[in-house]
Amino acid sequence: MVVRKVMISEGVSAGGGPLLLIAGPCVIESKKHCLAIAKRLKAIAEAAELPYVFKASFDKANRSSVKSYRGPGLERGLEVLAEVKARLALPILTDIHETHQAQRIAAVADVIQIPAFLCRQTDLIAAAAQTGRVVNIKKGQFLAPEDMRHAIEKARRAGGGRVLLTERGTSFGYRDLVVDMRSLAIMRSLGCPVIFDATHSVQLPGAGGACSGGRREFVPILARAAAAVGIDGLFLEVAIDPEKAKCDAANSLAIEDLPALLDTVKRIRKCLRLERKDRG
Repeated sequence: MVVRKVMISEGVSAGGGPLLLIAGPCVIESKKHCLAIAKRLKAIAEAAELPYVFKASFDKANRSSVKSYRGPGLERGLEVLAEVKARLALPILTDIHETHQAQRIAAVADVIQIPAFLCRQTDLIAAAAQTGRVVNIKKGQFLAPEDMRHAIEKARRAGGGRVLLTERGTSFGYRDLVVDMRSLAIMRSLGCPVIFDATHSVQLPGAGGACSGGRREFVPILARAAAAVGIDGLFLEVAIDPEKAKCDAANSLAIEDLPALLDTVKRIRKCLRLERKDRG
């Protein structure tokens, strides 16, 4: 099946073109922090000649511990994201957790993201789709890639024609994830652009006791493998100083390592396109 091109904003799309970069901190830590990292990420994306969407969550509702930092909340969080969007002219992606948040989020975000643990929540997908915004549905860690067709149908029946699917690893026993690279091809066969979340895929859920652990050294390895299989976008949680990040510190990529990773992924995708052309 041919992958449908999804327009996100003017000049930014996924599918049938350059790799889409979705990157930013796990959670909004402050307005100053978001603006600083978004400015650097925009410059990196422009240097790499890649379309870019800034991501950050106003609330991380699925933290390991009640003591974990969740973010500034809906009101303040959307204010920060609106300022990033206005000052840097960037499209925005953020999570939705409850149906009543949909219209408020849609007023700011260009992409509304369904968290992996909520990917079977029919009303939530429908509420996001009904806004007319792009809906990025993360495949649950417990779900077969083929089953994402049901999530797509829920969005489309609610009027949402612009859907992205994101792979972020599958539960592998307790406190570990594994990436089945076949899932990228399987989900692309459903006709939607597929994004690979390279940083959440190296997460070790709950391994830190009151927080999740992670193995960020495997981020480049998995990103390279996914690029070779064929993806439409790369999703990365990026930090200026990962060890000091308030959320997902163990699996966030250092921003200084991003340019080299993007260069490698771009070269792999170029080889893949050449290979397909030669076979044709």
